Amino acid sequence: MDRTDRDAEARMKKSPDEKTARDDHGEAGGPAPKHRQSHTQNESEERLKLQSRLSRIRHKVVVLSGKGGVGKSMVAVSLASALAQSGKRVGLLDVDVHGPSIPTMLGLEGSPIHGSEDGMLPVEVGGMKVMSLGLLLQDQDSAVIWRGPMKMKVINQFLTDVAWGDLDYLIIDSPPGTGDEPLSVCQLIGSLDGAVIVTTPQKVAAVDVRKSITFCRELNVPVLGVVENMSGFACPKCGEVTPILSSGGGKRIAEDMRVPFLGSIPIDPRIADACDSGRAHMLGEVAPAAAQVIQNIVRMIPGMEGTGATPKTTAVTTRSEDKHLRIAIPINDGKLSLHFGHCQHFALVDVDMSEKKILKREDLEAPAHEPGLLPPWLAERGARLIIAGGMGQRAQGLFNQHGIEVVVGASAETPEHLVSQYMAGALQSGENICDH
Repeated sequence: MDRTDRDAEARMKKSPDEKTARDDHGEAGGPAPKHRQSHTQNESEERLKLQSRLSRIRHKVVVLSGKGGVGKSMVAVSLASALAQSGKRVGLLDVDVHGPSIPTMLGLEGSPIHGSEDGMLPVEVGGMKVMSLGLLLQDQDSAVIWRGPMKMKVINQFLTDVAWGDLDYLIIDSPPGTGDEPLSVCQLIGSLDGAVIVTTPQKVAAVDVRKSITFCRELNVPVLGVVENMSGFACPKCGEVTPILSSGGGKRIAEDMRVPFLGSIPIDPRIADACDSGRAHMLGEVAPAAAQVIQNIVRMIPGMEGTGATPKTTAVTTRSEDKHLRIAIPINDGKLSLHFGHCQHFALVDVDMSEKKILKREDLEAPAHEPGLLPPWLAERGARLIIAGGMGQRAQGLFNQHGIEVVVGASAETPEHLVSQYMAGALQSGENICDH
């Protein structure tokens, strides 16, 4: 048994819970022993402290799965990141005691945890506040061997002793199954806003979705919907999705259990690379299909209902003298990059607006992403319009100052498709997904 486990056992031995369990079988009648009164007072103080923390968090959402290895943590990270990028104050809590993977996926391994008068300070990355047992282990190879009561105590400490501050959303990544950890989360929080359930398409995994849904219903946790991960293989070259496992299992179970089906995420080598290299919070720019499903989930979350649900059609607003127009589109792997500042290249597309015709396309390698550099760089190259997935308000203002109009909220399509839609006055644009 390593030092971590010995410390845990030591704390368990000192816990008043164990003493109370033994002493409660003493003599009946008479005044309550002093240690019981003290224990009751401590419990009351802990409950008040927990309630005080939770009162500053508007919405709490748990991400569940029936089996391990279905990509639940990836969905949790992507969901938290999408909410943060929409301008929300977001916390991400990893309660997978035995296999915490959030630190690895966010590149936080070895990050120190600091304390304050208010409690432990979560680590911040990508606009999110993150806490995980993996951040507290000195040796990442240590096996955490804890029984149920110890797990609940640790989860309680994550909720009570971590200085989360004021949050719009707390996303909780729970371990697979319906055991101690998800049960503890539901019991301690008391009123979750909903659960997202992740599965893979094959039957052996999808059938366990039923158990997760039943678990939520018995604990009165609303099921926001089911995500089917690893649904086919997405070619990194052309994007075509080829089924390699049985497909549609998650959707069928969702329909049968009468819960929303939120979408399918294909197997994509870029997703695996992003998670392994600590860039899981940047999936939107490397895996558009996954990003779209995450946006579907975001629209189902309390407080975000209807976000982007009704796409806007962007009207052609170019000046009459702009018969010939150069349109700039940030791209990754041949399609629009959802995050403007992280693109690999810019496609400069020349069009004849009167003829509604594409004249030519030129791809340029994006320069270094430095404040104030891109507006003059694109202006010097003749760009008068940018079609983007997301861009901060300040950046939009800088482009406008250089005579460049900005359209945000476009989807991850090819430049030719986006430009053709724009010229036809039919370009659909949703929410600005990167407003910072």
